[in-house]
Amino acid sequence: MSCNEDRVCDGVSDCQATPKYRKVLLKISGEAFMDASVGYGIDASTVFEIADQLAEVHQMGIRLAVIVGGGNIFRGSSTSARDIDPVTADFMGMLATVINALALQDALEKTGVNTRVQTAINMQSVAEPYIRRRAIRHQEKGRVVIFAAGTGNPYFTTDTAAALRALEIGAEVILKATKVDGVYDKDPFKCPEAKMFKKLSYLDVLNMELEVMDATAISLCMDNGLPIVVFNLFKKGNLKRIIMGEEVGTTVFYNS
Repeated sequence: MSCNEDRVCDGVSDCQATPKYRKVLLKISGEAFMDASVGYGIDASTVFEIADQLAEVHQMGIRLAVIVGGGNIFRGSSTSARDIDPVTADFMGMLATVINALALQDALEKTGVNTRVQTAINMQSVAEPYIRRRAIRHQEKGRVVIFAAGTGNPYFTTDTAAALRALEIGAEVILKATKVDGVYDKDPFKCPEAKMFKKLSYLDVLNMELEVMDATAISLCMDNGLPIVVFNLFKKGNLKRIIMGEEVGTTVFYNS
């Protein structure tokens, strides 16, 4: 069997379709790691399920970076932080993301995937400092890079950090992992009649105040033409399907 220009062949198995994306940044909220039975903390089995999906696309030769939130441990903007100085609370939230990054690193390496955690706050005992060229080199060597501690600055969310890091490393798309199938006009958990959008423009998201990413992150993506795909990470195979070009979830780009 010969391969045409739109397909690649591994020399052993039948030809497989060429991935649409070869370099991606995956944004995972801290809540994705949470033990739902208690409403906080880290559920190891869930982290391993996520790691299995990442390992699957990594084995395809995809250059994969991940940025994690920390809302399952501490969120600087939460009501629990209201009596804490806002800057201090934001730094506490950044440290929470490091805990999640280390948990994901452990799970990935137990699946045989080489990783590096890079943090925007210097803590060399547990992770590398974020250095753009080093992050890119790790990906070239086939390692999954996990970014933690947001941008290292208060008042900026991990959404903004995701947009920033994606642009810095030359990612082709941001994949925002959620527990719902995409972006809805209403909360689908509260409103059964909620409508899911398949495609949206950046301006649609801003004008309709949809909860995709914060306005700073959306504007940064819009200014640089970086698409965003919002999808349900907990439907097995969704991540791979997006990588291969299937229409999964909601895509945010210039034309809706």
